[in-house]
Amino acid sequence: MQDLDIKLFFNFRSPYCYLASKTLFSLVDDFHAKIVWRPLGGWVGRSPPERAKVKMPLVRQDVARWCKRMNIPMNPPPISTDPTRAAAASLYAETQDKLRPFIIETMDMEWAEGCDIGQTEIIAEIAKRIGLDAESLVAAADDAANHKRLDEIANEAEKLSVMGVPTFLIEEQIYWGNDRIDFVREELTERGLARTP
Repeated sequence: MQDLDIKLFFNFRSPYCYLASKTLFSLVDDFHAKIVWRPLGGWVGRSPPERAKVKMPLVRQDVARWCKRMNIPMNPPPISTDPTRAAAASLYAETQDKLRPFIIETMDMEWAEGCDIGQTEIIAEIAKRIGLDAESLVAAADDAANHKRLDEIANEAEKLSVMGVPTFLIEEQIYWGNDRIDFVREELTERGLARTP
């Protein structure tokens, strides 16, 4: 059975992407589906800075509730954390078949350990933890071609009316939010794509 593409627009700075990182891979484990990776850098897919200042206290409360329910730690990173280098590095991790551990480890270091994932030493540590060459991953974080690709993905997101992250797309269907993964699972089930034991 051919795997169904699920486009995933994801920004490492989003706490809701942190929540999603704990469950999104069940989509490929349990169904004939594959993630089409669409990382976003900077503020793309997030509330602009002025709006974020207002939202932050509410978001922190909401995410804390989710973390309690999911029994996962929450230790937010410095406010100055920029996700762009991590997003660029993820493109390299994908070429090395390390995207899944990269996503999980990066989100854990940022949201469970409170690290600034834009810092070189943190990117190098992520590489070490998932079995990638640190120098290569750091170089990918600053590679001009990877940053150009992030710009292209940002333009794609705008054309597809992606309003936030995480966003999952199955053909014309848009599922926005970590709490919409169940709807994605329902869609895959209805399509008869569940993997048999």
